[in-house]
Amino acid sequence: MNASKTLQGPWLNTAIARIEADYQRSADTHLIALNMPAFAARGIDLYLKDESTHPTGSLKHRLARSLFLYALCNGLIHEGSTIVEASSGSTAVSEAYFARLLGLPFIAVMPRNTSPEKVAQIEHYGGRCHWVGSAAEVYEEARKLALETSGHYMDQFTYAERATDWRGNNNIAESMFEQMTHERHPVPRWIVVGAGTGGTSATIGRYMRYQRHHGPACQLCVADPSGSVFGAYHRSGDASLEGAGSRIEGIGRPRVEASFIRGVIDRMIEVPDADSLAAMQALSALLGRRVGPSTGTNFVGMLALAHEMLARGEEGSILSLLCDSGERYLPTYHDADWVKGKFGDCTPAQRHVTQLMHPGLAN
Repeated sequence: MNASKTLQGPWLNTAIARIEADYQRSADTHLIALNMPAFAARGIDLYLKDESTHPTGSLKHRLARSLFLYALCNGLIHEGSTIVEASSGSTAVSEAYFARLLGLPFIAVMPRNTSPEKVAQIEHYGGRCHWVGSAAEVYEEARKLALETSGHYMDQFTYAERATDWRGNNNIAESMFEQMTHERHPVPRWIVVGAGTGGTSATIGRYMRYQRHHGPACQLCVADPSGSVFGAYHRSGDASLEGAGSRIEGIGRPRVEASFIRGVIDRMIEVPDADSLAAMQALSALLGRRVGPSTGTNFVGMLALAHEMLARGEEGSILSLLCDSGERYLPTYHDADWVKGKFGDCTPAQRHVTQLMHPGLAN
């Protein structure tokens, strides 16, 4: 390694200071109590932590910040480094933001079906999009580009679980538990998340154990879309599994990712694509604003667990994430013609989700 990379103290200090200053300018994200009287009357409260309010509009803002700090403090990024990432969109948007903050070139390697709104945001922050045919191709292409540019492949799918301090330091888990302190059931019976890298589930699962919350009264569930291999891996432990991948943008993977930590997850729920889209629409109507499809997947998981609690006569809270805004998906997941062409008729799923949201209708 040459001297310009090893003797980068002034630039490194400035880079970390810029990221920390940006963090200090940001407020924590809101915790939303869902207005669902049929569940509340029976002692079950549902909440969403709204990650769409980050500067880059999604949960991945936290991850990108952690990945940049991890790479900087490990000497992997230096002045002038080209940052390369493999992404389905949201992580690339957030990394483009931080790359611009540090004055670094950024290339996002993404499947061609990534939503145009995410592409526009990446380009808005000065990033460049490099296209591949499918999600399975992003890894090797990103490595190749990093080598060609003498840059750094950020590799969220490997480093997501280790870049965030899961013991605290205002990570998402610590924030969730602190915000729940004054609620009727302050320790959630279930926390429900999706998994793309697996970094969020790893952080929350570890934090629950470290803070001694984990047990029969507080567990972690991953809601996984159809086509993802994570559910099968959770059951079998076979890390060599491969699959078609998910059609719900941002979650699910065609292979087992290094950051998906199977041992911290108590439950997996596989969610059909039509149910994810129906729940996305229903939740958007409930909140009065659009949410993205991965939030729909989370919502189906929450409703399934709420019905199990009803059947057992349990009370408690269920907490999940509003991952990003539905405005990113206006010409795709929120367009009826596009959905019908890609997923077919979702009317049965809409009736199913309506029944789940109103327990009296399901009987």
